[in-house]
Amino acid sequence: MSEQAVDQKIPYEIIKDSALEEGLKKLTPEKIKSVILETLEGETGPRLKAYVNMCVHCGLCSEACSYYHSNDRDPYFAPVAKVKNTIAEMIRKKGAVDADFLRRAVQIAHTECNLCKRCVMYCPFGIDVGYLMSVVRRICHKLGITPQYIQDTAHSHAATMNQMWVKEDEWIDTLQWQEEDAREEIPDLRIPLDKEGAEIMYSVIAPEPKFQATLIYQAAIIMNKAGVNWTMPSGAGWDNSDMAMFTGDYEIMGRVKRAHFEAAARLKVKRIVMGECGHAFRSVYDVGNRWLSYKMPPIPVIHAIDFYHELITTGKIKIVEKFKGPVTLHDPCNVMRGRGLMEKARELVTLLCDDFVEMTPNREHNYCCGAGGGVINCGPPYKTRRMINNKAKAGQIRETHTKVMIAPCHNCHSGLEDINHYYKLGMDIKFFGDIIYKVMEK
Repeated sequence: MSEQAVDQKIPYEIIKDSALEEGLKKLTPEKIKSVILETLEGETGPRLKAYVNMCVHCGLCSEACSYYHSNDRDPYFAPVAKVKNTIAEMIRKKGAVDADFLRRAVQIAHTECNLCKRCVMYCPFGIDVGYLMSVVRRICHKLGITPQYIQDTAHSHAATMNQMWVKEDEWIDTLQWQEEDAREEIPDLRIPLDKEGAEIMYSVIAPEPKFQATLIYQAAIIMNKAGVNWTMPSGAGWDNSDMAMFTGDYEIMGRVKRAHFEAAARLKVKRIVMGECGHAFRSVYDVGNRWLSYKMPPIPVIHAIDFYHELITTGKIKIVEKFKGPVTLHDPCNVMRGRGLMEKARELVTLLCDDFVEMTPNREHNYCCGAGGGVINCGPPYKTRRMINNKAKAGQIRETHTKVMIAPCHNCHSGLEDINHYYKLGMDIKFFGDIIYKVMEK
């Protein structure tokens, strides 16, 4: 990878982000060089060197990238170009890059790569471009030039241990509110808080109590009817999300993951069941645990897909009548490519729905939603570009000729809703929990 960065006109106007611009003003050439070299020499190793040196610029990764397809196969958006225009150039110049280069590198790493890792499957050497872009994001974090909106979310994690600035009393009040509502349907229903020795600790992503409390209501109904011995923590550790993972602020990521594991350990539960979120599962199962030096999570962790499949196939939840009409399934990158739940998800769809239509491509080959790798969290300044970059995904959805899509991931939901409205697809996007609640025996 000794070649210089791709000498090509940037095919759009660089977006000016307030946090990025303020951060760049504070940097000196000496600071930039020292941070880059410190990160490359002190936090990476043979893995990064092997990836960078093995790339033969064959371009096979290009056909894997939805950004490349969405931009009329412009070589600028090929994964190899993203590497050459960021981390490879930092290595080649031994950290001696300027503010203009960094402004471009921030936009590439944070908004033109969603760390979906689809390209890894098509590279003959298995080069992990997602990892390489994560290193770029880490360098940007240490330089203080992370985009404003996602940096604010990381600050929320640091201050409140959840991404939505939900205070402890607000969290508990929301659970009590959902319990009271659910008891109108099932009088003896409870949402147990801090119950020691329960089989399961159920954890959710912070947008649920903030914006989507009915998902907690539905989960409580499912747990109650299945006879599950479960609990939720009242304090830190209830939020399983982690945007700090995507800003490269691994110190905050580690604090958030430690709180999650410690909550489960304090309650002496046998396992953690996580709600329908992909990036949160990735942060607990694959990234945050390793930052904390756990090869695997210290307490077994399963995603909601696994859990719902278990409840239905063991007869703990009975289906009264299957969901009517054609339904398609979006495969979230972080639990399909990242955890291999492709077939269980399909078994679950067929158990719940009477007409399942596959997207093409599907399973681990599915196109990314363009949201669950932190891109959507960079906020409104980048939304129009994000929608243009999602044209391939919109076409994939449209070709199913369905009007209902199941997407078992929160960030995918948000990204897909944006695509749905921008491209006027007319889709009704649901979680598995929405479908189960509708068709189960209560």
